[in-house]
Amino acid sequence: MHTPILAILPKRWMLFAALFLILAALTVGSPAQAAPAEKLDNASCLKCHENKHDKIKVPVVIDGEEDERELRSIDKRKFAKSVHSQMQCLDCHKNIVDARKDHQLDANAPQASCIGCHEGLWAKAQQEGKTKDKPRLGVVFQNIEAYNKSFHARENKDIPGTPLAKCDDCHSSHDFDVPPQESERRTAWHKSIPETCGQCHEDQLDIWGGSVHGEEVIDKGNLKAAVCTDCHSAHSVTGTSGDSFKLASTGDCGTCHKEELKSFHDTYHGQVSRLGWAYTARCVSCHDSHGIKAVADPQSKVHPDNRLKTCQSCHDGKKLPLATGGFSSFHPHANTHDFEKYPVMYVTSKFMIWLLVGVFAFFWLHSGLWYYREWQDRKAGKHHHRIDTTGLNLDEEKMFVERFHWGWRLAHLVFALSTMALVLTGTTALFAHSDWAPVVAKALGGPQVLGIIHRVAAGLFVAIFMIHLIYVLQKLLRDKTFKWFGPDSLVPNWKDLDDMIGMFKWFLGKGERPKFERWAYYEKFDYWAVFWGVNVIGWSGLMLAIPHVTAEYLPGWVFNVATLVHAEEAFLAAVFLFTVHFFNNHFRPDKLPPPDIVMFTGTQSLREFRHDHPAQYQRLVDSGELTKRLVSAPSPAMKKASVVLGLLLITVGLMLLVMIGTGFFSG
Repeated sequence: MHTPILAILPKRWMLFAALFLILAALTVGSPAQAAPAEKLDNASCLKCHENKHDKIKVPVVIDGEEDERELRSIDKRKFAKSVHSQMQCLDCHKNIVDARKDHQLDANAPQASCIGCHEGLWAKAQQEGKTKDKPRLGVVFQNIEAYNKSFHARENKDIPGTPLAKCDDCHSSHDFDVPPQESERRTAWHKSIPETCGQCHEDQLDIWGGSVHGEEVIDKGNLKAAVCTDCHSAHSVTGTSGDSFKLASTGDCGTCHKEELKSFHDTYHGQVSRLGWAYTARCVSCHDSHGIKAVADPQSKVHPDNRLKTCQSCHDGKKLPLATGGFSSFHPHANTHDFEKYPVMYVTSKFMIWLLVGVFAFFWLHSGLWYYREWQDRKAGKHHHRIDTTGLNLDEEKMFVERFHWGWRLAHLVFALSTMALVLTGTTALFAHSDWAPVVAKALGGPQVLGIIHRVAAGLFVAIFMIHLIYVLQKLLRDKTFKWFGPDSLVPNWKDLDDMIGMFKWFLGKGERPKFERWAYYEKFDYWAVFWGVNVIGWSGLMLAIPHVTAEYLPGWVFNVATLVHAEEAFLAAVFLFTVHFFNNHFRPDKLPPPDIVMFTGTQSLREFRHDHPAQYQRLVDSGELTKRLVSAPSPAMKKASVVLGLLLITVGLMLLVMIGTGFFSG
């Protein structure tokens, strides 16, 4: 037998041998302790993640199936020029704890997040009161807020738990840097935006590349031409099917095409958009969205050969009557200052401007002088004209004369109500840019309801007008004694001119106040203004209400002229009514306090009648017909109701006037 070697060794050597074996075992079992751990800095990270090395792939699970995702490599040169160049990798990748190929990850540490980092930096700046010193950081925080509400922040259904697009999908956090304005690098960066978006939206990129915008950017380097972010924004990207995007897109186009946006807002399509509804045509409806072509391009949707087809995409004969031939020559961007392109619009506009200026200048001056003279007479205690009524035994305060029978009064009331409805609905569209217009539109149920109310009111107005006209004509034609230029006629005559001249002399203290007959010259103007307004506003409105019929027989530029004339004449009528007409009948010193209720009761006291129409009063006294015209005073209830109705109509009228004024001056 052989004796074991340990048995013949001294005991002390046996102890050394045991310690040696234990140390060897520990060394073999802990290789990481054989060498110091590698330092975790940018240099060690770039040994694997720099773009010079092979692509790194990591496992992921997509729709329940295992797959691989390729990590982005880092260009050291670009990183050195980026806004993050002074940062360490671990400043963002806090969950990395070693430099091994398959990293050990700290599950309790936050993963790299652009949003989390910048929100933390902004919160720290707020706590330290340094927000003003870091404006760019504030812009980033605003962008984060916009992104969180955007379409891109929604969950990607293909990869649950991740958004549709993250910050570094567009910005590439390792080399992100926005070059200064007007620099060559800025041009290159701007031109790269479509390619960045095209990583996901390939089809849209291809279409845009062939558009007039794409040609300007790619071929000519024109930074003013639109790229993706000019229309879709950079951070607050929303779905294109939503009303908010549709409404905002028109304004986005207008940032470059200011003149076209202004002219578009003058059309019905633009007015509806400004009121907050997106169902009418917008820029993209006619010009396309990504594939916009120049107007002269045969492939353009707005090329003369293609316009009718483009119009018929909305006016298709189903939801809207089918667009007819004249639609193709309608000018959605017509203006009133370019005589060479739009001569009819130019001339029409100048005529309407001079009409408005002339009417308002004359009658506002007339009203101002009238107010001044009556106020002076009242202060001086001057009495009215004295007429000899000896033997008639008349109490001018208690006895009344009939001025208007019930038919005239009813027609006036219907006219007043329908006119106010027309003004409210019409000016809501006309001044769609004002603060109050969208509120009114929403309260009444939207632009379509506004249109229905407007048309019903217009139909009622025209119907009453026609009934009145037929009634008056048949009555006059049967009356063989009626004189067309006589004192009872509303037809203007030479006395009206004399009265008007005499009135201005009286205003200036150069003569006596004229003695008016049954109808004063300013009352005749009010009457015949309705005839002018019904025809101008009515026919233009009818052409706009049935465009498919109009365009079948007339060229499309008629719509431009009709829109202009309809709006301007309606503005003239409304402002005249609520200023001059209201003054003549309710706000003259001799009529205060308002209202004058003669048009509601149909009667007028003899004192007022003698003051307002002394020539007719004298004529009736001389002929002995005055006593035949006398009627009972209106009952207290009738008088009270008339005052309430009059004040209500005046209040509504003045409110409409304020709305018109704010709309006009805010435009």
